[in-house]
Amino acid sequence: MLSNTSRFQESLDKRKAEGTLRQLRLQSDGIDFYSNDYLGFARNKQLQNILLEKIVENPQLLSGSTGSRLISGNSDIAVSVENYIAQKHHFESALLFPSGYNANLALFSTLPNRHDTVIVDEQIHRSVHDACQLSNVKKLKFKHNDPEDLENILKRQEGHCYIAIESLYSMEGDFAPLKEITAITKRYKASLIVDEAHAFGVFGYGLIEKYQLQHQVSAAVITYGKALGSHGAAILCNETVKSYLINFASPFIYTTSAQDFQWISIKTGYEFLDQSHDQAIKLQDNIRIFRSQNLQSPSAGTSPVQAIIIPDNQKLKAVQNTLSEEGFLTYAIYSPTVKEGSERLRICLHSFNTEEEIMKLTGIIKEFM
Repeated sequence: MLSNTSRFQESLDKRKAEGTLRQLRLQSDGIDFYSNDYLGFARNKQLQNILLEKIVENPQLLSGSTGSRLISGNSDIAVSVENYIAQKHHFESALLFPSGYNANLALFSTLPNRHDTVIVDEQIHRSVHDACQLSNVKKLKFKHNDPEDLENILKRQEGHCYIAIESLYSMEGDFAPLKEITAITKRYKASLIVDEAHAFGVFGYGLIEKYQLQHQVSAAVITYGKALGSHGAAILCNETVKSYLINFASPFIYTTSAQDFQWISIKTGYEFLDQSHDQAIKLQDNIRIFRSQNLQSPSAGTSPVQAIIIPDNQKLKAVQNTLSEEGFLTYAIYSPTVKEGSERLRICLHSFNTEEEIMKLTGIIKEFM
């Protein structure tokens, strides 16, 4: 036991020396340019009061579910919210999960078998990689947002293939070429799974809905801890896939269901989203202000995530420290989390940021460029 502890400490000491040691910190007071609360729903007093009224009307919502959904944890509320979500997104079915990580873990550890191949965009979320380890499936990567490379890999495969992409990538802040990739997956009879975590809410119900691709994808993951300001996730799919997950997905079968308040807060969030188009418009206005400052970025011009490449961990740390001293909350991503030379400041823009804040933020960053 002592030798293991010593090994653990050596690894921690190495990270500390490199300046990459992760630590839990309490939320700080400051100007938010790092959270995923793109539309400000998590801080919206009107939405909070609506949810409070629902709790006052039915305090039982706050009680624990008492078990997994296959035992005692299912409820009329969970079922009705799933039906509501499926209808909103024009999918046959929806299955709720306590988080997007759990949803991806369920999908990719369950649907593919050992004769299949999962082909992932090289920037896909860590949850997909972890899930593939659980399923022992063959996993391959294709170059980020490169349909031609994807097709070249597909050509060489035998058996069924699953393709894993995000519609909006959280590190690069760029969009997947959804139409091109759906066409390729259809041509090779592959199954496409799309994570809409960062697009949902910012772009209505997501980019699958925007481009009417519901019948071109095998499953989609919608998460609610970002633009909706809530928590949890849903897998959108057909009835067969939903039933298969209920029967064979360990992350669904063996976890206690969330309390009904989580499901009610998701439904309420949808209703609030339908009445809050002005927040998405304000967000796009702020993104335009930020982009007008011509900071070098690989991110898309309408993305709420704007990555500013600052190669060199020490320089990046200096930028973040200066911003922190000026009251700006930002998130720096160092190598080896990203490739050396692609270290970055990940700026998240929100509907509630002001033009003055954005101009001051970009002005400080420019001093280091």
